[in-house]
Amino acid sequence: MPARIEPCLALLKPRPPVGPDWLYEVKWDGYRIALHLNNGNVRILTRGGHDWTHRFPGIEADAKRLGVGSAILDGEAVVLDEIGRSNFGKLQQSLGGRGGKLNSGASIMFAFDLLYFDGHDIRSLELTARRYFLQSLLKNETGAIRLSETIDGDGRDIFDAACAHDLEGIIAKYKDAPYRSGRYGEWIKVKCTQSDSFIVVGYEHSTVARSGIGSLLLAARKGDDWVYVGSVGTGFNEGSAGHLRKTLDRIKRKAPPVKYEGRRKNLVWVQPTLIVEIEYRAWTHDGKLRHASYKGPREVQDNAAVYEMVADPAG
Repeated sequence: MPARIEPCLALLKPRPPVGPDWLYEVKWDGYRIALHLNNGNVRILTRGGHDWTHRFPGIEADAKRLGVGSAILDGEAVVLDEIGRSNFGKLQQSLGGRGGKLNSGASIMFAFDLLYFDGHDIRSLELTARRYFLQSLLKNETGAIRLSETIDGDGRDIFDAACAHDLEGIIAKYKDAPYRSGRYGEWIKVKCTQSDSFIVVGYEHSTVARSGIGSLLLAARKGDDWVYVGSVGTGFNEGSAGHLRKTLDRIKRKAPPVKYEGRRKNLVWVQPTLIVEIEYRAWTHDGKLRHASYKGPREVQDNAAVYEMVADPAG
């Protein structure tokens, strides 16, 4: 039984592939995890390979009750909102925020693939066969481990419906493909809105906003440098703003870590160490985020990668 398997990653596309060769699923908004079960011993690994078993006690407990001696399940740890949508912010809060040490009893796992089953490595099987075994394993599960259901229909209609229900997007998967670690195009992700990780380089101090934070100043990576990509002033509440203020005030610096030509006053610059997830609609012509909203902090342990600017994003 492999100690760890690098995950299969989805390739981002603007439109979903269409046709009978594709399966479609909801794109869950959480942490990618691999659940390893071996004769009653459970390990829950993040995408980056960190052992977070203790942080997902409900998933761990339900894994021990699965009727199989050994298995590796691929899926997403999420926290659902009041109408059943995965909510990244709620997941972050349940874990205690950036650097938090809380255990998330509210988290559940949506499993969408099975890589190892009852003593056999099944990655070479086509996706439909792997899902057959996964469905048989999870057919009665409604607790902390659930099957990520496939959705029948035209990929374009499914994507439109996902966006109409304020979901993050959909995943399309090639039915006959084996499981391959890396990003090869057998899995395609299509997002209703863009969502990427950026580094915080400062904040705009305000006397009226939550905890004194009017907006966060953001940067992307370009080679060995940081490039300013605009600010975000929505998406955080009193609690998350308070946590951000405490974190940022511990890493203040006098000089800006990026080239900044704006005219704003009351700016507080910080060391570029805090990674945050930002949802946005598009890029402006001068390389700034348009309609940005804060989703939550990201962890290096979860393989969070800061957005890399390799070309004009608006072009």
